[in-house]
Amino acid sequence: MSNRWNSADISDQTGRTVLVTGGNSGLGFHTCRLLAAKGARVLLASRSPQRGRQARTEILQEFPGAQLETVDLDLADLESVRSCAENLRADLDRLDLLVNNAGVMAIPRQETVQGFERQFGVNHLGHFALTGALLPLLLATPGSRVVNVSSIAHRHGRINFDDLHGQRKYSPFGAYAQSKLANLLFTLELQRRLGSKEADTICASAHPGFSATNLQYVAAREKGSRFELIVMRILNALFSQSAEQGALPQLYAAAATGVRGGDYFGPDRWMQTRGLPKKVRAKETAHDQEAAQELWRRSVEMTAEPFDQLQD
Repeated sequence: MSNRWNSADISDQTGRTVLVTGGNSGLGFHTCRLLAAKGARVLLASRSPQRGRQARTEILQEFPGAQLETVDLDLADLESVRSCAENLRADLDRLDLLVNNAGVMAIPRQETVQGFERQFGVNHLGHFALTGALLPLLLATPGSRVVNVSSIAHRHGRINFDDLHGQRKYSPFGAYAQSKLANLLFTLELQRRLGSKEADTICASAHPGFSATNLQYVAAREKGSRFELIVMRILNALFSQSAEQGALPQLYAAAATGVRGGDYFGPDRWMQTRGLPKKVRAKETAHDQEAAQELWRRSVEMTAEPFDQLQD
């Protein structure tokens, strides 16, 4: 692939139906914005209906003809995930693209509605359940894709199967890194199962490098740490790229030709922290098939989402 690909290279998306989680801000907002600008019907999923509507208004002001709808989705509540998926299955006859983009990062320990550690619950389990619930639509749509958004932080992650939810020992960044490694293991196992069924659907993944998004400020705000907030603002000012630039790898995975199942994309410069999208390689533990299968098994148990059509 050329490493000069940018948003101007996104092909015509007319006729494609796209769902982006966390579409109200940051990477998700620009993913929705740029796909809508190219003619896709974009479903902008947001935990906050108000923020979702505000994001939709902003995009429509720039692109008045965009096909853009908001969807209510709280990934920290599996009932919300199921309700969202049921509504979409009832309303849609196709789903060409699911971008599992939403996330929380390095927050103090909290739990989801079902009692899972929040970072693992939102970043991995919520998206796992959503993907499984929407799988019938995806499989019925020729050439459909799932894109899981990971992070370079996965390099510091390990899946602690003995304490997945940090009940015995919790590190905010460690839990985030674990969840981002889980995104890649999920991609590996989902693609393996899709391939074994000779499905036309593929699953790829991407990461944004070091990009300026609201995600980086949430932990500092929740801790009430003015110092951390100032440090993050300085780091963003000195080293980060824009959220629009950071969205390019996931847009490449979502819309570029030649993307194959299991591919992973990130920025091409400064140790993958910034630049234009290129194919990259995750750390070796992200390719551990045994760990991927165990994570899949545990995730099915926790979410009660069986992925019936992909059973071995």
